This record gives sequence, structure tokens and C-alpha cells, in this order.
Amino acid sequence: MATTEILLVDKVDNLGAEGDIVKVKAGYARNWLLPRKKAVSLNHSNKKRMESLLRARAHREADEQSQAEEIAVKLRETRVAIAVKTGAGGKLFGSVTSAQLLAKLEEQGFHLDKRHLAPFRPVKELGKLTATFQLHPEVKADVEFEIVSENPIETEED
Repeated sequence: MATTEILLVDKVDNLGAEGDIVKVKAGYARNWLLPRKKAVSLNHSNKKRMESLLRARAHREADEQSQAEEIAVKLRETRVAIAVKTGAGGKLFGSVTSAQLLAKLEEQGFHLDKRHLAPFRPVKELGKLTATFQLHPEVKADVEFEIVSENPIETEED
């Protein structure tokens, strides 16, 4: 199959960021990237344009990192309590999932996606735990949360 080299003007997921020279199939470039102004064909005048795109990319990445660091500072100071129904001996009915944790953080004003959350296994017991959020390739934040019973814990009788 025929391939062509193009210069990306915008960030394209799973391909590259602005200023990158990438090799893609000719049809992908011709039918999707070029008409949507995501890329330009690679020629002498566009190679000169690459420098300005790389400067814009560096500026954008610095802004993204500073925003991620600001959010990380706020996240580290946040405490979350998730109330769940429990049975005898404090045994949970079901488990606490990442969606419930993200919903509690959303209530506190954080708009995070599941993709920001490092691998999270559903929690099946009461107590204090920590979840790690990867906000940027260089910025992580640990959030402490607690699973509490919304009803009084009854002890099991034998």
C-alpha cells in the first residue's frame, strides 16, 4: 500500500502532536487528515512552518502540565468518604467501584475521567484507602478516600 509523509498541524490521537512528521497511508491522509486541516503535505515551505508548530506545541504542553500540577495539589488535599450499605460484621453489599469514587470527586468540583485513574480494583471492605490519578505523564496525585457504613455495624452472633 502507498504511504505518504505529512506534517501534523493539530494533535491527532494515536498518531502524534502538532509539528510531528508522520508516515501514514495515502488514503488516510487524502480522505481524513488533509480535508479536516489536521495535517498538511510535506514540502519545503511546510518544513519551515514546523518550527512555529513545535513552539506552539511546547507552550501547550507546558500549560497542560501546570494545570495538571494545580489540580494535583487540590486533589492531594481532598478527603472523600463513600457511604455504603453493610450487613452483619460490616460486610459490604457489593463493592465500591471507580465510578463511585469519580462521582464523589465530581461533587467536590473535580471533572476527571476514568482514564486518569490508575488501575483501580473494586473495594470490598470498609476502611481508608488511596487511589492514584495520572493527570499528566509527569504528574500523579494520590487521593485518600474512606469507605464507611451508612448503617450501624452489627456484630455477628454464632
